[in-house]
Amino acid sequence: MPFATTSVLRLSSSRNSLCSLSLSKFVFADKGPFILSLSMASSAMDFNSSHTLVLCGKSTAENEIAKSIKSTNVLKLPDNGDISILLQSELERPLKEDEYSFSIDSFMNCLSTNQFGRFLIWSPRLPSTHNVVSCNFGELPIGTVCVADVQSKGRGRSKNVWDSPIGCLMFSFTVQMEDGRTVPLLQYVVSLAITEAVKDVCDQNGLPCADVKIKWPNDLYLNGLKIGGILCTSTYKSKKFNVSVGMGLNVDNQKPTTCLNAVLREHSDVAYRFSRPEILAAFFNKFERFYDLFIDQGFQSLEKLYLKTWLHSGQRVILQEKNEDQVVENVVTIQGLTSSGYLLAIGDDNQMYELHPDGNSFDFFKGLVRRKLD
Repeated sequence: MPFATTSVLRLSSSRNSLCSLSLSKFVFADKGPFILSLSMASSAMDFNSSHTLVLCGKSTAENEIAKSIKSTNVLKLPDNGDISILLQSELERPLKEDEYSFSIDSFMNCLSTNQFGRFLIWSPRLPSTHNVVSCNFGELPIGTVCVADVQSKGRGRSKNVWDSPIGCLMFSFTVQMEDGRTVPLLQYVVSLAITEAVKDVCDQNGLPCADVKIKWPNDLYLNGLKIGGILCTSTYKSKKFNVSVGMGLNVDNQKPTTCLNAVLREHSDVAYRFSRPEILAAFFNKFERFYDLFIDQGFQSLEKLYLKTWLHSGQRVILQEKNEDQVVENVVTIQGLTSSGYLLAIGDDNQMYELHPDGNSFDFFKGLVRRKLD
């Protein structure tokens, strides 16, 4: 599955269905030194020689799981890198959200889910949060989230790498599904949940609407600029699909494109700033509700809202197809999604088509292949 890499943030009171279809590679550049603003309680915490994972649960039951994981030392990284595991209770002082550190307490206080996000792994620096959850899927409760302040080898579609800076919300979490036909649609539920979560945070704080839009299949845009993306990968084991979902969202890192706080400053003089813990908790609060609807009633229960949030309704796309030795251009108009999650389009001949990416183009809309629908 592809990785939703960028989003455009639009602060407005109304929604605009028009979109820019240009897609540039989204690369996070981490040029400066990493500064750890915490004093940790253990002399074993050498951030230069190992990757430190701090475990925390929302309830006593999840904290007991954290203790068990630490005592058995079962977590691993794909390169067999050294891991130091701490419980949140072992930190010398609570983490506070600042320029560098993710506030676990702020996140847990805002979280109101029954499953997702209740078991959290935080690290100041990781190669990839996605690797942590995917490599340890069977050892972690379903719904576990891993958050890092900095990523050095963030993963994207087609093995693209994202070097993600401080201020970006970078996380991965686990989902387990039984129906393989619904797995490709999960990324749409995730992308819809984050756009609605940002709107919820705006409403709760009396802010102008940050109208984040979805670029199919997995990019997030604001004011015409890419600010985030989503990656879903899955494996099949014991008749279930183990799905690892990763996301990057520019919250407080203005480069390389823009971020939520930069757009907020352009449209409002309030002192409020979006924070990563608040956005992440709002995401899981929204995602859990959407996910339950998705599993119980199918994606059609969310499709109307999704199509209001994406950039493509009515978009005309030129398809280049080879006909013997010639390249023929055909124009189709996007109508929505097919039941399998691909683009539904209609040609000028009123023939309905399903549009598939060719698997070679970075911009999905420059490599679409059409299939006639009966």
